[in-house]
Amino acid sequence: MGRIARRFAALKAENRAGLVTFLTAGDPDPAISLEILKGLPKAGADIIELGMPFSDPMADGPAIQAASLRALAAGGSMKQTLALVRAFRAGDAATPIILMGYFNPVYSYGVDRFITDALAAGVDGLIMVDLPPEEDAELCLPAKKAGLTFVRLATPTTDDERLPKVLHNGSGFIYYVSIAGVTGTAAPDVGRVAAAIARIRRHSDLPIAVGFGIRNPEQASAVARAADAVVVGSALVAEIAAAPTPAAAPAQVLDLVKRLAEGVRDARKITAE
Repeated sequence: MGRIARRFAALKAENRAGLVTFLTAGDPDPAISLEILKGLPKAGADIIELGMPFSDPMADGPAIQAASLRALAAGGSMKQTLALVRAFRAGDAATPIILMGYFNPVYSYGVDRFITDALAAGVDGLIMVDLPPEEDAELCLPAKKAGLTFVRLATPTTDDERLPKVLHNGSGFIYYVSIAGVTGTAAPDVGRVAAAIARIRRHSDLPIAVGFGIRNPEQASAVARAADAVVVGSALVAEIAAAPTPAAAPAQVLDLVKRLAEGVRDARKITAE
């Protein structure tokens, strides 16, 4: 059982949803990015998604697009991303880390080299936004064979006919995109999200994490009543952009993570009451 499976098993035993936090590797620079990364578990993050900087992140809204550009301007690269993971792993052997992004940087780095180096750095899984199941031979199958979890994305437009194809070869958990659109641009409709989760559960026993559009503890708490995990990204990278200085960014980001974690952890207590 890998880190991701162990974490979801622990969350189930605690009868609570998990908090998944997204940050772009190297944003706003490598040193501050690592400081934030190291602080996430203590602040309440259960799983970390680390974005691989890319110049054309087509599924992302303005906040994460800007984060990628900041990281690239600070020298961001695949080597730097994997170095951040290695540095994090030096002090944390338990928290799952998933690399999320687009196939272009992986292809440019070399698929076999990427898989080998990602495993060696301590990466647990991958989320590839622009690789549909029809392209599994490109990365999904070799990554899974090597021991990396490959997380699938489902969206509001993924119907019952398409869903089995989307979920095929997926592992770890399912990432449900709660809105039709790019990241950070609209708030999810909790009723529709709950209905979508119920539908997906009829097709898979994997845990379901919900992301896109969740920006505050109240929204996180509402989604956590139905989902197995809540994903927050744009709101966190927006805190980096809003910080008066780069050095102030870690405190701002980690404070929001603490408040989000409290909302997620209290969600089912509220429901029970």
